[in-house]
Amino acid sequence: MNNVVDITPENFQQVILQDSQTQVVMVEFWAEGYEPSQQLAPVLANVAAKFSGNLLHARVDCQQQQEIAGQFGVQNLPTVILVKEGQPIDGFAGVQTEAEIIAIFEKHLPKPEDALYEQAVELVSAGDYQQAYTVLKQAHDMNAQRADIKLLLADCQVELGQIKQAKAILETIGLVDQDALYNSILGKIELAEQAADSPEIKALQEQLTANPDDLELKVKLAVQLHQANQIEEALELILSVLYKDLNFGEAKKLTLDMINALPDGDPLKSKYRRKVYGLLY
Repeated sequence: MNNVVDITPENFQQVILQDSQTQVVMVEFWAEGYEPSQQLAPVLANVAAKFSGNLLHARVDCQQQQEIAGQFGVQNLPTVILVKEGQPIDGFAGVQTEAEIIAIFEKHLPKPEDALYEQAVELVSAGDYQQAYTVLKQAHDMNAQRADIKLLLADCQVELGQIKQAKAILETIGLVDQDALYNSILGKIELAEQAADSPEIKALQEQLTANPDDLELKVKLAVQLHQANQIEEALELILSVLYKDLNFGEAKKLTLDMINALPDGDPLKSKYRRKVYGLLY
């Protein structure tokens, strides 16, 4: 992608006022034959190439475009100014290292997790919590500190039955970020925990306490726990059946169905898949 343009009076409005509405414009003020400009130019070219998807590299030849340099109040060369939505937002004068320039620019450029978060928001709006979870897990791995990512991930976890994991995430959310979504997730968790205490589950648990070796009861309880979004408890229970009898009823099929229903990226999926494969092979 060619993201370099020379600014002239003819394209000034297009680049500075219009193009900067959708991306950050890095305006490089330079002069032919001026050593500091020549020293900085390849560094800026490298930076522009690295951020080509979100950064437009605009060059101003100050010997040819003195009026444009004057509009920006440039007094020293080289000078670099970042423009967004028609306004200067940052910049520097003089020669800088590539690392120093990137540190300045990263504050103003979209991060990879931003796009993943936006994708996840759309998936949640469409009710696709499983795919949203997978996308948010990637975003969370990139930036584990962002509260908006953590909250949406916790919301997906509740919808997918990962109550313990959701509660663990909520414990890391500071007071300042405990917004409406945070309270909504707390409400969902409370409802999920109430569902886990259903009469059917309590009755099966009591029967199993009286008959701890009854594999059929274990399968029935595992199915009920899974339906009540007690995923890990269900998997542990039904796996205990396979340890006793690998071919008991539909236990093997139900176990694989439960595992396959987990979203990609869920640690439980790989954990229990390994356990089952250890039994099968």
